Amino acid sequence: MKKYAPALVVDVVLIVVFAALGRSSHEEVLDLVGLAGTAWPFLGGLTVGWFLVVWLYRDKFDAFAAAPTGLLVWVSTLVGGMLLRAATGQGTATAFILVATAFLGVTLIGWRVLARVMRRSETRTR
Repeated sequence: MKKYAPALVVDVVLIVVFAALGRSSHEEVLDLVGLAGTAWPFLGGLTVGWFLVVWLYRDKFDAFAAAPTGLLVWVSTLVGGMLLRAATGQGTATAFILVATAFLGVTLIGWRVLARVMRRSETRTR
């Protein structure tokens, strides 16, 4: 699990950034309690996604792969986050769902694509 920790950390940081940007865009206080309250549903969904990926692809798990890892982590983060928000009375307006879908998709899959491209570039220049 040690070698996958950097990927998990990047995912967590991106979700915290998502929560911070959302709170900031709505002029909400950026304190630790508020940030945690916004981020936790998505961190819960992320956790489910990581468990699913590790369980489903345990023999060939690649935390840095855009597919299937990035796709599954993105979908579980989004769906799990929205379900947890709905269950706890937090907002799930259509516009928010669309913004969350786009942001989380671009970031949770995008950083993996960029990492793969950078790795390929490194191996070609050696």
